[in-house]
Amino acid sequence: MENEVGHEIADALGILLKRTTRAQLHKNLTEGMGEAVDELTYPILSALARTGPRSAADLAPDAGLDRSGVTRRASRLEAAGLIRREPDPTDRRASLLVLTDEGEHTVAELRERLATHIAASLNSWPPGDAQTFARHLRRFITEGPFV
Repeated sequence: MENEVGHEIADALGILLKRTTRAQLHKNLTEGMGEAVDELTYPILSALARTGPRSAADLAPDAGLDRSGVTRRASRLEAAGLIRREPDPTDRRASLLVLTDEGEHTVAELRERLATHIAASLNSWPPGDAQTFARHLRRFITEGPFV
C-alpha cells in the first residue's frame, strides 16, 4: 500500500486524540491534586500555562471547550485560588483568566507527573529510541500536517 506509513500514523493519532483517551490521562494525572483539579479542569490549567492570560472565549478552542464550559471550570479553579480574573486591557467588557502563583505551582507538578508518566512508559525501549522518537515527533509537529 502506497500510504501505509501515513495510515499507520493516522490510526495512532486517532487513538491519541480521542477525547476518552485524553480524559483518562488527565484523570490519572490529577489524582490526589484536590477537588478543583481534575480531568475537567486540567485542560484549562494546561491551556493557560501554554498561552498565558486569555479570556474564556479565546481560551475555549485551546481547551477543547466552548466559552461557557471554560467559564464554569474557571470558576472552580478561581474558588480554589489557582486562577484569578483580571480586566482585559483591550476589552472593558471582558476579563482575562490568569494563573496565580499556586496555579503555576500546580501546573508545574502536573507537567512533572506527565513527564514521569511518559518516561516510565518508555523505560522498556532500547537506549536512544526515546530521544529519537522525541526529536522526530517535534519535527512532525513543526513540519507536518499541523502547520
